[in-house]
Amino acid sequence: MRSEAAAQLGGLEMFASAGKGRGLRALRRFAVGELLYSCPAYVAVLTVSERGSHCDGCFARKEGLSKCGRCKQAFYCNVECQKEDWPMHKLECASMCTFGQNWHPSETVRLTARVLAKQKIHPERTPSERLLAVKDFESHLDKLDNEKRELIQNDIAALHHFYSKHLDYPDNAALVVLFAQVNCNGFTIEDEELSHLGSAIFPDVALMNHSCCPNVIVTYKGTLAEVRAVREIEPGEEIFSSYIDLLYPTEDRNDRLRDSYFFSCDCRECTTKEKDKEKLEICKLNDPPSAETVKDMIRYARNVIEEFRRAKHYKYILCLTLTPLACDLKILLAGHQKHMQEKYYDQ
Repeated sequence: MRSEAAAQLGGLEMFASAGKGRGLRALRRFAVGELLYSCPAYVAVLTVSERGSHCDGCFARKEGLSKCGRCKQAFYCNVECQKEDWPMHKLECASMCTFGQNWHPSETVRLTARVLAKQKIHPERTPSERLLAVKDFESHLDKLDNEKRELIQNDIAALHHFYSKHLDYPDNAALVVLFAQVNCNGFTIEDEELSHLGSAIFPDVALMNHSCCPNVIVTYKGTLAEVRAVREIEPGEEIFSSYIDLLYPTEDRNDRLRDSYFFSCDCRECTTKEKDKEKLEICKLNDPPSAETVKDMIRYARNVIEEFRRAKHYKYILCLTLTPLACDLKILLAGHQKHMQEKYYDQ
């Protein structure tokens, strides 16, 4: 089974990574910019604020989307997208009609509801699980503190409240495990401007371990995740992505990793802390970027992302720094948003 899956992924295999559990390893060389593999979403939910501008099924941004005739709150490119999404949307459609403006489950609850439905509708492995099945996700249940367990119980209560007529539930203990799995293995989907579009489960992408010196980056085309090399990868080398923003200094990064993923990173950058001084200086910046600076950064990021996507056609790529660029942009935008919120509340 492992050899078949590795062949399907074109030169990649799951293996036991020392000190990290399961991991993903290269069986051949990958060049900078090369696509290692892609993974369709096992399940995905479009964030509520993007409804009407993006298709609820494929996440494409389009004008003139068609409404769901019943709830009037889901929008689709065409009949094909609507039919494909119906097995998932029907979980929410009647509930939206019943609750109206009071329908507000979190994205985590919505995503977990879809996982439960998908497991019932499609119990066999899906194209998203060529190497790792959702049922085999790590939950880190033994590491959850009381606060996190209470949050999960709140999510379970919301799941029952909003989906009680449309789902067959396992017992409470099984739901705790499932929510813990979703929390540790869910992905945030962003568009080319790094705006939040929704959340999804990508099992084969979740197989990769973390490093603050990643050799790949994950980008999205709608509900398809693509994994591309940001430096040359040699046969036998482990594939690493980053779970967090890399602009923060070592202590802050590891605080975030321990809080969300229950481990500390021991990569080269965390061991040497050689970039902490520069990152601390960036974090000390009090003045948010101007609106024009933000626009310039977004414009530049779009161009770099487009070049990155075309990179597989180039023989050489110079100064490819998409990962820190994306992190820089996200921090700048977050700082700007925080500043605007503070101004609003001060008024």
